[in-house]
Amino acid sequence: MARLRITEIFHSLQGESASVGWRTVFVRLTGCPLRCGYCDTSYAFKGGEWWQIDAILDEVAGFDARYVTVTGGEPLAQPDCLGLLAALCDAGYRVSLETSGAIDVGPVDPRVVKVIDLKTPSCGECDKNRYQNLDYLRAGDQVKFVIADEADYRWSCEQLRDWDLTRRCDVLFSPVAGALPPSELADWILRDRLDVRLQIQLHKALWGNEPGR
Repeated sequence: MARLRITEIFHSLQGESASVGWRTVFVRLTGCPLRCGYCDTSYAFKGGEWWQIDAILDEVAGFDARYVTVTGGEPLAQPDCLGLLAALCDAGYRVSLETSGAIDVGPVDPRVVKVIDLKTPSCGECDKNRYQNLDYLRAGDQVKFVIADEADYRWSCEQLRDWDLTRRCDVLFSPVAGALPPSELADWILRDRLDVRLQIQLHKALWGNEPGR
């Protein structure tokens, strides 16, 4: 029987991505092979409890929400994540996957919205980017850049050009909380006339860094 190690399952408002603001159930899987400098979910690196997929579906159903986000950690580090994603889609949810992009997304169910976080230089894990994953982007998917400084911004702009990202999917630029003022990133986007979406983490504006929100 397929099972996954889960850190938490909780009900909140989506704070990021194209579905920001929608009531969403989050399934946070335990474990991650990366150690990004800006990570705000390091509590999910270890621990957690084993759940069978049927039990996860029962828990999710109790919140009566249309949207489900599978996140981490790095959810794809657990092979049975693929089965969970398919099962959630089969149950009729609008499912998104938040992934570092360091693991192959090719096997992910095509009904799932992939939100791929391309790692910027300042986070210390830029060499882990698996650029082959960009070949699997579909129109509904999203690529996210978490930006700490102007060097990160310029690098992100290079990726936009090199991979023609804004023509392939939505692109999100998000400032690292406490490192880059959102207004400064907004000014750069306007100055350079980028076709990207500025993303500010809604959940942090509402509840700070409280886990499970």
